[in-house]
Amino acid sequence: MSPAAGEARAAADAAARASYGRLLALLAARDGDIARAEDALADAFERALGTWAEDGVPRNPDGWLLTVARNRLRDLYKAASSRDAPLPDGGGEAGRGAGFATAGTSSAPSVTEPAVGPWEPDPGEIGDRRLELMFVCAHPAVEAGIRTPLMLQTVLGVEARDIARAFAVPAPTMAQRLVRAKRRIRDARIPFRIPGRDDVPGRLPPVLEAVYGAYAIDWRGVAPEVRDSLTGEALVLALLLADLLPAPEPLGLAALLCFSVARSAARVRDGVLVPLEEQDPALWDRTLIARGEALLRRALDADDSPGRFRLEAAIQSAHCARARTGVTDWPALLTLHRALVTVAPTLGSLVACAAVRARVDGPAAGLADLEAISASDRAADRFQPWWAVRAHLLAAAGDPAAPAAYGKAVALTTDAPARAFLEARGAATA
Repeated sequence: MSPAAGEARAAADAAARASYGRLLALLAARDGDIARAEDALADAFERALGTWAEDGVPRNPDGWLLTVARNRLRDLYKAASSRDAPLPDGGGEAGRGAGFATAGTSSAPSVTEPAVGPWEPDPGEIGDRRLELMFVCAHPAVEAGIRTPLMLQTVLGVEARDIARAFAVPAPTMAQRLVRAKRRIRDARIPFRIPGRDDVPGRLPPVLEAVYGAYAIDWRGVAPEVRDSLTGEALVLALLLADLLPAPEPLGLAALLCFSVARSAARVRDGVLVPLEEQDPALWDRTLIARGEALLRRALDADDSPGRFRLEAAIQSAHCARARTGVTDWPALLTLHRALVTVAPTLGSLVACAAVRARVDGPAAGLADLEAISASDRAADRFQPWWAVRAHLLAAAGDPAAPAAYGKAVALTTDAPARAFLEARGAATA
């Protein structure tokens, strides 16, 4: 690959990671045909590789891509109109997220090009319609189980194969579901707008889950730079959502991500995971923590019982308070974790609560809670955090079963720094 071609590829990759969702939302908002907008954007990226290698990377890559994709859409409409028939379905549309190696075509119920609305941006000043796209994906007409994967692909540019891996679904199955969802949005002519106050409660939860999922999902096999981009995008979207819809749970989610991202620089040292309670607070981002505290105060001002994201944000706030006080208030954390279990009794929240209880009442109490979890949920035997916490508590209790528990936790771990940490702890107990 020539230096010019390499520079073009790097610029196109950067644009895909940073702007794919913004560009797709702008293109799809014209008629609701997400698949056709994906095809046009894929074509623009493909052309960019050749053109930028010859002419150099433009000053405004996003504006260039938007213009070329918009022109491609017009070509698709004209071609379909001249045939007086719908465009054929494209076989590759489902797998396209931030990838852009191959352009294709998609189906369309109409061959009439929509009028250009007054919102259509100048390529030099690209707006942001990702939130509208997220609410389109969360529309009641879209099957509930596919809403979050659809948002992860269209808004954050995640590849279908990576979404399938994260959701433990075969890749072809996930691809088919994504295709069906996009057709449903197109055929139902769901408008690209933030819903009114009465519609928000029903459509907000999957939007929040999608933003949180981009941050929290274990993206196995995804390149580190892509994971970092997803983390940044998740924080941007959470803050944008909290700004446009300052309801308690969006504010809580934005606060939660501020606290979590603030500690990212302290999570790994020399390739080994550093547990939260052992992290150096001097490495935490105090500005992000302060922003999270401000958001959390607004979130907790509501006259209702805190939901999942507000409680999770409060938990992270309590951990971040160590930067000021030098200590962790474990009894307060246990109260918060128990409240979270009441609101969201997931396997993860139950295991976390057991770990915190062990801090307050001793390892035997935590182990008893873990046994109760395992007795009521067979999935615990395949849940890595359950084994990691169990191993740690067995070691704290001086139980000879600790090395075997660490071995099981290591076997279930896909993250390299976490694996290194668990292997070291396991070796120390052998």
